[in-house]
Amino acid sequence: MSLRDRLLQPGAVVAPGVYDALSASIAEAAGFEAIYLSGAGIAYTRLGRADIGLVSMNEVAEVIGLVRDRVAIPMIVDGDTGYGNAMNVERTVRLFERAGATAIQLEDQTTPKRCGHLRDKSVTSPGEMISKIKAAVDSRVSSQTLIVARTDARAVEGLDAAIDRASRYAEAGADVLFVEAPRSRGELEAIVAELGGRAPLLANMVEGGQTPISSAQELGEIGFSIAIFPGGVVRAVGKTMIDYYGSLAAHGSNQPFRERMFDFDALNAVIGTPDMLARGEAYEAMAAEADAAPAAPKSEETDA
Repeated sequence: MSLRDRLLQPGAVVAPGVYDALSASIAEAAGFEAIYLSGAGIAYTRLGRADIGLVSMNEVAEVIGLVRDRVAIPMIVDGDTGYGNAMNVERTVRLFERAGATAIQLEDQTTPKRCGHLRDKSVTSPGEMISKIKAAVDSRVSSQTLIVARTDARAVEGLDAAIDRASRYAEAGADVLFVEAPRSRGELEAIVAELGGRAPLLANMVEGGQTPISSAQELGEIGFSIAIFPGGVVRAVGKTMIDYYGSLAAHGSNQPFRERMFDFDALNAVIGTPDMLARGEAYEAMAAEADAAPAAPKSEETDA
């Protein structure tokens, strides 16, 4: 079932955040219906920096390709502001779609953008974002590629203005609407009441962010179609790294930490090493068999 068709079904799709092929493959193995390639996650892990617009279009496209080579499930990709104006959005959508994105999220922040749950954001005019959405819709090759329109206006102009913007973005052709950083369950319910009939709605769960944490089941019952948990895995991995390196520095050995780690064979099982080695051996045997076979006799040429 395509993601577009799945969004017509009841219940919210849970899309955990991923930041590379390993995290994506583990998420797929856990049984999720979709994944969310987080721009913040890429900034945190590849740059060791905050989500303040430092990651480039090509860096994200590279990660999309690596993830898509490893997993088959739908991938929602954070495209930030589209990396420029409507013409840049055209290129972004074409590049991300070719690399393997199922849905491409664009937001109405100014450049450089910042994490949706940081303070002191600013937003473009609604018209500029509308032009980007139209460019994105016009540029996609497949109608199954979804355009997710995110507005950050709640923190700048208030909830009513954010809902109005999202409504206009739906008119421009956005397939999914995302009002970032509502501040209460009442605001979540108001978003559904005003926009639920326009397009599927996405909710963002950020531990320590502006929006109260709800489960995917709760969000689905309210009326949201997608629940993303974009940065949770990085926060979990980051804390584990601090604990791991602290333990190694203190003990000079991994023994005290062994119960919290994969061993060599367990990690290789997760990343599919035995299967890869078996396939390699099969190809080597095939090559040896071909080399050992007698050459086919040359056909005699005759004059016409």
